[in-house]
Amino acid sequence: MNLVFVRHGQSSWNKQNKFTGWVDVGLSERGKSEAIEAGKVLKNLNFTPYICYTSFLKRSKDTASHVLNQLHIDNSFNTLKKEFWQLNERHYGALQGLDKIETARKYGEDQVLKWRRGYEIKPPLINQGSEFDPNLDDKYKDLNDEMPLGESLEDVVSRVKETLSIIVNTTKSGNVLVVAHGNSIRAMVKILEDISDKDIVDVNIPTGIPLAFNINDDKITRIGYLGDKEKIQKLEDEVKQQSRLKE
Repeated sequence: MNLVFVRHGQSSWNKQNKFTGWVDVGLSERGKSEAIEAGKVLKNLNFTPYICYTSFLKRSKDTASHVLNQLHIDNSFNTLKKEFWQLNERHYGALQGLDKIETARKYGEDQVLKWRRGYEIKPPLINQGSEFDPNLDDKYKDLNDEMPLGESLEDVVSRVKETLSIIVNTTKSGNVLVVAHGNSIRAMVKILEDISDKDIVDVNIPTGIPLAFNINDDKITRIGYLGDKEKIQKLEDEVKQQSRLKE
């Protein structure tokens, strides 16, 4: 095992069932507990990463800190840290801040499912200069890249490719931890496992559960999710139901 992905723990907006995207919200109390538990699971497996990659977003970086605190309780080993904006969550455009169930009632469950899970379909874009325009955010002001105003999963796959190549190459030097987001991890898993555009729609990434791969030269082997299988299934189902209307 030398590459582990962890989706950040539940955020405050996950808890409220809002589209979050690039809005920089923090972890809920449950999210903090999930991150700590992920660290304990990895510690029990003697997983010590020499480098940890995160996105630019607080919920990713805070989750990484909680995980690493569990791994390095004795302070005998320091993990390098590197941030990539390309590991950010998918930008949900004008959907950001909206309640998923209310949006499903307004536009229909099928339409919201396409916005959430469709591979090529972008959500409605935000306007330039509006509240959630990342090009006005100080976090990105020193970058040369044009930040998106809304993205499809296909867009996320395109932007993570080069970063994933960097990540995979660093596994030659030891264990690597990547703490990112549901859609950026989905995009990387799609590339690693060569999942079709159609089948990636049904892949759900639960919060706070380590997902492990072994990479040996050019051979990539999925180890799978680490932890209690019943809990993992429950969390995957929770992600799946976020925009489903209740009877």
